[in-house]
Amino acid sequence: MRTPTLAELPPTEHIWLEIDTTEQLLRCWRGPKVLHECSISSGAAGSGERNGSGKTPRGWHYVRAAIGGDMPENAVFRGRRWTGETFSPELAEEHPERDWILTRILWLCGLEKGVNRGGQVDSQRRYIYLHGTPPDEPMGVAASHGCIRLRNSDLLYIFSLALPGTPVWLHGGRQSFD
Repeated sequence: MRTPTLAELPPTEHIWLEIDTTEQLLRCWRGPKVLHECSISSGAAGSGERNGSGKTPRGWHYVRAAIGGDMPENAVFRGRRWTGETFSPELAEEHPERDWILTRILWLCGLEKGVNRGGQVDSQRRYIYLHGTPPDEPMGVAASHGCIRLRNSDLLYIFSLALPGTPVWLHGGRQSFD
């Protein structure tokens, strides 16, 4: 795994992810071409970098770790480890208080010192992930605790492409690199 540098972003040939919290969309790019687009759910508290804010951090990140590649779909994670459970409506009814982290985890690390890396704005220490969520959770609306929630089918596709080291750009509104 090689950590990308800000000067290299966005990549002109390789896979990278764009997450637009205003549109509640994830786009998976290969250089200048969109390979996949899907609805997401980002932080209900909005966008922001501060530890404990419940907000989704902005700026350039990269996939620090890809977790759960050998787990079943709907595997339940706590502390980045499989609990041995598989999500079901019955399990949800038994544990209505849980914020479900399902199927796979792509753990993000910030690339911008003082913005999303280090001190009180460190995305990795905040445990900011892309992860699966139950099918009854809304997509296209901000409802998470700061992470990026995806439908399992979208997450499995993204997980197959976004290996550790993949750049991820989180922003709140369409912007251009021109």
